[in-house]
Amino acid sequence: MSDNKEKKEMEENEIKEDEALEKDSEAEKIKKDLENTKNLLLRTAAEYDNFRKRSEREKDAIYSNAVSSAVKNILPLADSLDAAIKAAENESEEYKKGIELLANQMQKALDSLDVEAFGSIGDDFDPNLHHAISHSESDEEKQNFVSLVFQKGYKIGDKIIRPAMVQVTN
Repeated sequence: MSDNKEKKEMEENEIKEDEALEKDSEAEKIKKDLENTKNLLLRTAAEYDNFRKRSEREKDAIYSNAVSSAVKNILPLADSLDAAIKAAENESEEYKKGIELLANQMQKALDSLDVEAFGSIGDDFDPNLHHAISHSESDEEKQNFVSLVFQKGYKIGDKIIRPAMVQVTN
């Protein structure tokens, strides 16, 4: 009988080992599923973060493009005010003050939109900022500088709304 008892115990041990192996493999499967789910959640969170950042950049670009387009349409008015100030030299003080007041209001409006004017006499010529419409020769040491400004340039941040129209001295 002891042989039967030993056989029975051996069979029970084998069954227990099989059950333990099954539990281990089931635990490993659950761990793998958990790891896969965790990776999926991390990827989804990263994709959402990228989407949010891309949407923010697109929104900023749309705003910048809209402001640039609107400013481009009012720049001729700013140019006319600058020309009126130059032409008002021989006019009455009241007339000059009125033109200057308008020009100051225009400048405040442009400043509120973060629009910067550029292109001054003496600036180094930069083909990214300036549009050279004439050249002159000079014996000065300094080369490639703006010697005359026909029309100011305007930009918002790094975005050029309109390049400055200049004469370059070589």
